[in-house]
Amino acid sequence: MTFSICVREEYEDESGEEQTRFGVAVTTRLAGVGNLCPFVNEHGAVATQSFVNVELGEKGIEYLADGLHVEDALDALLSADDGKPQRQLHGVGHDGEFAFSGDECKDWYGDHVGENFTVAGNLLTGEAVISSVAEEYEATRDEGRPLAKRLLDCLAAGQEEGGDKREELHVQSAAIRVAKTEDEPVTPAYNDIRVDATETPIPDMRESIELATESYEMALERYEEAYEEDDEGGM
Repeated sequence: MTFSICVREEYEDESGEEQTRFGVAVTTRLAGVGNLCPFVNEHGAVATQSFVNVELGEKGIEYLADGLHVEDALDALLSADDGKPQRQLHGVGHDGEFAFSGDECKDWYGDHVGENFTVAGNLLTGEAVISSVAEEYEATRDEGRPLAKRLLDCLAAGQEEGGDKREELHVQSAAIRVAKTEDEPVTPAYNDIRVDATETPIPDMRESIELATESYEMALERYEEAYEEDDEGGM
């Protein structure tokens, strides 16, 4: 399942309250990766890949929601999995990071644990793929742009380094998911977006995110107008 990145970021909302956002992004040379690999909620982000066990992702974020440390949660799941040597699993929680690559994953494979983020990949052209993903995230993490857009840039950086080495597979897919502790009046559509079958996943995702941004801004404007009308009506 190629390469992915999981991220945790702390920030202040408009009221000055501390909030956390989690994000996960993935791309591969197969269709429908958004159904299998990325999992996120307001407690963490998890990616399960290589020989995928979807349960690792589903239960992983459930355990994080129950308050388990990410390392305890994901390590416990792997320990109970007979296919552990073929798995690649990584993620972030409120209190840490975790990455695992089984020794039966297909070359090139590996992972990287950074400050508040993890990257992992398999069947890649080389280590430079995950290195470029990590470098791109570190270079853009302090920008004011939405996390989803920065995660897409991370996927693009990995693709530029060669990405998935299976060039004979022309059908590709990508997915990005973001969750926040903040209760927003309108949820941006680009925080849960994917392309399931395409030959150009990064350009297609970029176009989808730009259109989703337009939709979000229009919805937010309508919400604010309706709020103002209700407020005036109550005076």
